[in-house]
Amino acid sequence: MKARQWLDLLLLAALWGASFLFMRIAAPAFGATALAFVRVLGACLLLLPLLALAGHVGALRQHWRPLLVVGVINSALPFAAFAYAALAISGGLAAIFNAAAPLWAALIAWAWLGERPTRTRSLGLALGFAGVLALALDKASLKPGEHGVSAALAVAACLAGTVLYGFAANYTRRHLSGVPSMAVAAGSQLAAALALALPGLWAWPAQNPPPLAWAAATVLALACTGAAYLLYFRLIAQVGPARAITVTFLVPAFAMLWGAMFIAEDVTPQMLAGGAVIVLGTALATGLLRLPSRWAA
Repeated sequence: MKARQWLDLLLLAALWGASFLFMRIAAPAFGATALAFVRVLGACLLLLPLLALAGHVGALRQHWRPLLVVGVINSALPFAAFAYAALAISGGLAAIFNAAAPLWAALIAWAWLGERPTRTRSLGLALGFAGVLALALDKASLKPGEHGVSAALAVAACLAGTVLYGFAANYTRRHLSGVPSMAVAAGSQLAAALALALPGLWAWPAQNPPPLAWAAATVLALACTGAAYLLYFRLIAQVGPARAITVTFLVPAFAMLWGAMFIAEDVTPQMLAGGAVIVLGTALATGLLRLPSRWAA
């Protein structure tokens, strides 16, 4: 990878890491569903004009059914799930759980597409899920927190979101292969905005969110979602998906950094240890880290 591509990778990780900070700031004022709607609507308004400039609007009409599915399972539902989790757990912890999404993608590919993992990848799946389980049990309290959401329910929402991400990755491979990446990005955000329009308006807060919450939601939509999609798909085009996915390992570090810097979130030894195990498992499960050949059969 060239220096520019490394910078893009770091910027993407910083943006996606910051998304957890902005959700923590905005979710209490908006609520999970309304915030998810604002997020996808803003990203949609940024990406659709760029899609028109690229000349790929026709792809939306041609592939609207799978784009609708991807919009719901890769944006609408997981964005709402992570916004809900932001009401009870730190952004750093949510980002660590988010890093398990490639584990679910590999497991679903095995069950659905028949892609049987090698010994190395099976070890990675076992390690990664062990890390997820350890962190989940550590936060298994059902006692409601400040915003009426328990840590256990927040963790469950994170895990549901990562399962959806894993399924969406395989669904996209199967049904949207060869579709321009800009069309997938813009079309999925449009579909998510349509899916969340009525629920988002129904759940709109009675009191207008304060300026800080609106600012956080705007940056979340335009920078952490719309611009981040553009960076991600540019990286895929330039260096391939295997290298682009390494951003997964950097996002939790940035999420913990931003949370500690700006809203004084704690970074516990349990988070660091569990995150390290999840990252190691994900690296093995996705083939980015390989054991010696005699163990990898």
